[in-house]
Amino acid sequence: MPPVTSPVETVDAETPPLGRPMVEVVDLTKAYDDLARGEVLAVDHLSFSAHSGEVFGLLGPNGAGKTTALRILTTLLKPTAGVARVNGFDCVEQAELVRNQIGFISANTAVYDRMTAWEFVEYFGRLHGLAPAQLRDRMEWLFTKLRMDDLRDTLGAKMSTGMKQKTSIARALVHDPPVIVFDEATNGLDAFAARASLDAVAELRDEGKCVVFSTHIMSEVQRICDRIAVMYRGKIIDCGPMDDLRERHGEDDLEELFFHLVSNAEREAIERKGDDGGVGG
Repeated sequence: MPPVTSPVETVDAETPPLGRPMVEVVDLTKAYDDLARGEVLAVDHLSFSAHSGEVFGLLGPNGAGKTTALRILTTLLKPTAGVARVNGFDCVEQAELVRNQIGFISANTAVYDRMTAWEFVEYFGRLHGLAPAQLRDRMEWLFTKLRMDDLRDTLGAKMSTGMKQKTSIARALVHDPPVIVFDEATNGLDAFAARASLDAVAELRDEGKCVVFSTHIMSEVQRICDRIAVMYRGKIIDCGPMDDLRERHGEDDLEELFFHLVSNAEREAIERKGDDGGVGG
């Protein structure tokens, strides 16, 4: 199955070769009915691929459709049209298999108040069908890797936001998935907790995992993302490695590049709306 790339993405001769495509999204669309506006496209014919050994960044303002797209990818929502695959498995037709291939961490750091960190991660490991000995070994490794030994016996009700997020990361990784999705996962974290989360993302990439990282924070994108897709109103308006995007648009600063792309997309949307109005009138 050939990798799916955004039609706006170009590959420079000096760009390092990508690993195997682990996430493939083709013409993905999610429509909602709105009483005031009629049909609203939260995701509008979205196409991209993400590969093993890379952090693929989805950068966009709030409301761009990032979370909706990722909820489809993680089988929490069904698309209106289009296809999403994780490690070759269809996110609608093979949802159960997809869940075993993916780990999902969001800004919602919910843990169970009456479970310790160890009990919480163990519970999800059992849900994924890990054998007792395998689960115990995996948890020992995770709690050491994520520096969570001091959280083993801490109840969820007693955890800080950073502790909860660290526990959520362990929960998402307990079944050793090849694909990990971070959706605005550093929101609300203090600087130390956010730094720990970003370090975890970089380490997962270095282990050969495919990481899809959604954010609206420029500094996070610059620090860890290998390729970036800029989203606006449910569409990808440009995609590629950071250096390629800078060269293509003549902007060295990521924030300026982002505003340049979004402003152009906004202007084009207004012009199209005006043209449609003129035809209709």
